[in-house]
Amino acid sequence: MKMKKKLLFIGGSLNQTTMMHEISRHFGDCDCFFSAFYATGTIDFLVRKGMLDFTILGGRFRELTENYFKANNLATDYQGKRNRYDLVFTCQDLIIPKNITKSKIVLVQEGMTEPESFFYHLVRMLPLPRWLASTSATGLSNRYDLFFVASEGYRDLFISKGVDPSKIRVTGIPNFDNAIQFMENDFQHSNYVLAATSDRRETLNFENRRKFIEKTLRIAAGRQVIFKLHPNENWDRATREISRFAPNALVFKNENINPLIANCEVLVTIHSSVVYIGMALGKQVYSNFSMDQLIKLTPIQNNGTSSAAIARISRQLLLDEPVESIIHCVKSTNDEHTSYRAARLGLPLS
Repeated sequence: MKMKKKLLFIGGSLNQTTMMHEISRHFGDCDCFFSAFYATGTIDFLVRKGMLDFTILGGRFRELTENYFKANNLATDYQGKRNRYDLVFTCQDLIIPKNITKSKIVLVQEGMTEPESFFYHLVRMLPLPRWLASTSATGLSNRYDLFFVASEGYRDLFISKGVDPSKIRVTGIPNFDNAIQFMENDFQHSNYVLAATSDRRETLNFENRRKFIEKTLRIAAGRQVIFKLHPNENWDRATREISRFAPNALVFKNENINPLIANCEVLVTIHSSVVYIGMALGKQVYSNFSMDQLIKLTPIQNNGTSSAAIARISRQLLLDEPVESIIHCVKSTNDEHTSYRAARLGLPLS
């Protein structure tokens, strides 16, 4: 009897975890196991001591991921200790656990990457751990077999950083490849300015929240403002700040942000992947990235078929076959959506 192939899907943030689950649905003939994001060695020691609870290795991130596994009845194998895996999927290569290095590894872009900071350039010059540069160093491990990315713009960006072009496949990415679906929703508000907050302070980065709130109010110019709080930030502190500086604003915490983006007129962010949902829906967006950058980097819209494309190409690794060198991505065929987005962004329709 032929043994089933064993696959490990490593989650992290809830966005990463749901991406992994979506891809796994296309491997019904394999034994699929799931793990929260983890590390080995010294970093694992720090995780067990609770010292890295502000990262995707622990704390609220791990709690949300493990709750998701339970809610969806997924087979789990924390830290991949129970099996020898034929193929491992992950959304992050800033840390590569030692126990998966003998398996074939697939990296899937999780969303927006951080700008190239001082630490990014330091990591490139010195033998320092990639995680110091945060997601700006995504793809630089070169310890994976395939790297699936959101758009041609991101392909060019990763190549410019030194990622091996032969490993990159432009397929689009789950969660960001079918924004039009969020237009059908039952969220009770519409025509407002939406501010998507960040967890930068919780991850030891600087953010002037008062400045962000005041910027949002200026953009709103008297319109209704809604703040959607980041799942990982200190909600009590964030709510107090909004009550002080924007007392007439509405605050939402647990709601799925995508319907809120679909119903807004304007989306305001700092560094957040949700800006791409706004871009794909033709919303007026504000972020710390230029509009030219956002247009180039916005994930392709292919009616939600990214996970199937990722699975199809990755399956060739299981068969020890040469993987497809090129995949032609199909953009959204919804003419009304395409015209609306083009009109809002000032783009040509052809």
